[in-house]
Amino acid sequence: MRISERGQITIPKRLRDQFGLDCDVEVEITPAEGGLLIRKRTSAEHPVDRVAGILNDGDDLGIPLEDVDAYIEEIRGR
Repeated sequence: MRISERGQITIPKRLRDQFGLDCDVEVEITPAEGGLLIRKRTSAEHPVDRVAGILNDGDDLGIPLEDVDAYIEEIRGR
């Protein structure tokens, strides 16, 4: 690969296909030991961040948090 006068490079098609680098996909270039690291930029959140905070303390069930296990056993019929 060569860098053009405008600082552009062309990533070979087989690599674009392999790593899902379609047209208009943003990448980030990070300095790394011995060179540069090119990574596909994702706007998606980490899976844990998507669900963080949705759990509650059982108040909407009308039971204290310490009784949740007993409640689960009760609704399972045990």
